[in-house]
Amino acid sequence: MRFMIIVKSCPEFEAELSPEAPEELMAEMAAYHDELARAGVLLDGSGLHPSRTGWRIHYDASGQRVVDGPFAEAKELIAGYTLIQVRSRDEALEWSRRFPNPAGRGKEAVIELRQLMDLNEFPPSDALDKFKQLEARQTS
Repeated sequence: MRFMIIVKSCPEFEAELSPEAPEELMAEMAAYHDELARAGVLLDGSGLHPSRTGWRIHYDASGQRVVDGPFAEAKELIAGYTLIQVRSRDEALEWSRRFPNPAGRGKEAVIELRQLMDLNEFPPSDALDKFKQLEARQTS
């Protein structure tokens, strides 16, 4: 089972011009990710640049349009993620409880955990077979 630990953004993360994290927080994050790696469950993880450097594609009935950042409501944005593969939902919950506070000790922050969909959850189809072939090439 794969899960994404999503670090929700906050106004401070969106205001940063360059990544600036206190040494103590960086050390906690590095130790946590090292522990995930040693346990064999870490797949990937990274912080994201503020929304002002990104864009969104909006789809509607007439097509699509591009909207440049920044985006309102920092609480609705993602500041980073960690991708893990574990044996159970309970194991994912346990790892997420150990995630260091991404804003630093004593500050408010939110992380969210979401399970990734597995291709085997979809009904069989030719298109699904193509996705499975792509996945097999990526892991070999």
